[in-house]
Amino acid sequence: MKIVTDSGADLPADEAKELGITVAPLFIQFPEGEIESSAISHDAFYDRLAAMRPEIPTTAQPSAGIFAELYRQLAEKGEEIFSIHISSGLSGTIQSAQLGMKEAASTATSTLLNAGVTLIDSLTLSGGERFQVLAAAWAAKAGWSREAIIERLDQIRAKTEVIYTLETLEYLARGGRIGRVQALAGSLLKIKPVIKVDKADGKYSTVSKGRTLKQTMTGIVDYLAEQYGTETPLWVSVLHGKVPDKAEELAEMLKDRLAVGKLEVLRISPVLGVHTGPGIVGTAVLPMNLLEGIV
Repeated sequence: MKIVTDSGADLPADEAKELGITVAPLFIQFPEGEIESSAISHDAFYDRLAAMRPEIPTTAQPSAGIFAELYRQLAEKGEEIFSIHISSGLSGTIQSAQLGMKEAASTATSTLLNAGVTLIDSLTLSGGERFQVLAAAWAAKAGWSREAIIERLDQIRAKTEVIYTLETLEYLARGGRIGRVQALAGSLLKIKPVIKVDKADGKYSTVSKGRTLKQTMTGIVDYLAEQYGTETPLWVSVLHGKVPDKAEELAEMLKDRLAVGKLEVLRISPVLGVHTGPGIVGTAVLPMNLLEGIV
């Protein structure tokens, strides 16, 4: 079984290589041309983003043709394909994957048709999407059936929280991704929001707001304590754009309040940073019991 995802999953390259995961590229469109998000370093991207203000680049999902070619190549090995992607509430990536699957099936040998492609809408992004991708890859290596993997991914999706705060809503607003956070639009540059990915439809919604990042990071910790309590062992992935000091501060706050079983601090992909700016810090959280039997 082969696992496919996209660069919105914030999957480190070494993890993808070790587990044999294929990552479809998301693209950043600068005025002078388009590049794959993995083709620019985090710091170089945020420096470039700052130099472009008030303009910002745009982003683009993988084309149906990219997915069709990926699926054809993988299907030649005669294995099932699990394709897990960024929320349909935030991106059209899974729609491109659906079109690519149809294109591949219409032009492929019977090997592809027999292998089949299972498309999964993660209904989240970044660290939350990564949890699903890793779980699928580990379960596949452990010999789990397609149905068992889908069932566990449903459980993981229902119990994962992705929540973050921003120094400013300016980038979300300019990129047209503000969605239900627009209730704060009257004070875009003054209020710092706490935003989560809603598990029902995979869109952004506002949890709370504050005047400082310290206030909003406290809001993140309070929200997670309400969701999980203080005794449930958790896998906590802290992610940031270009604020490592805030990421470390949030990590310590989470360790103080929650039962953190595994903690890591990672960077957010430039293709997601287009819509948030460098001042994003947040976390993806998963109860560790949902990995039982997988790792």
